[in-house]
Amino acid sequence: MRSFSDSERTRIRRQMRETGRELFARYGLRKTTIAELTEPAGIATSTFYQFYDSKEELYLELLEEEGEEIAGRLVGNSFERYDDPERAIEAFLLGVMDEIETNPLVHQLVVSDDLDALRAEFSDEELAAEQDRDVAYFLPYVTAWHEAGRVAGPSPEVVAHAIRSVALLTLHEEDIPLYDDVKEALVTAVARGLTVRSEDRR
Repeated sequence: MRSFSDSERTRIRRQMRETGRELFARYGLRKTTIAELTEPAGIATSTFYQFYDSKEELYLELLEEEGEEIAGRLVGNSFERYDDPERAIEAFLLGVMDEIETNPLVHQLVVSDDLDALRAEFSDEELAAEQDRDVAYFLPYVTAWHEAGRVAGPSPEVVAHAIRSVALLTLHEEDIPLYDDVKEALVTAVARGLTVRSEDRR
């Protein structure tokens, strides 16, 4: 087994990540081969496994990195920007849906059957933890509003997961007639339905 210096390992990993991001976004997980990932890095196909256990592991690493950047930006443009819960929830949901529809790496995952392949990499406990991490970015805002009586629901966690679940509508874009209009109507209804107006809090 060939050994690599730290600088070589860094270069190879960086190259495979760049190649993986491009190929996964263009062709998806299943149609991207190990050979296509390793060739630009100048290593043998078998050497891939010195760096990753599987293509799925590389894809997950890229998605997690992408997710961190996306989440920070979306929260900044919604929950951090608006003190009005209805407006913040609406902005967040529309932002998430737009990201899923337009981000090549994320969109490819959603429109292909790669999502199921990635889910198979997780146990039920790991999937639940991943879902909790998804809402952790905006849960503090929901909690503060819930405690102030500004959003409705049995608990902040239920409200946060309700918000997250609406974004999953994008998984069914092809199945929904008038998708864009339906999306906006649903987002507006959910944001309004989860919000307690000031006159109702008196």
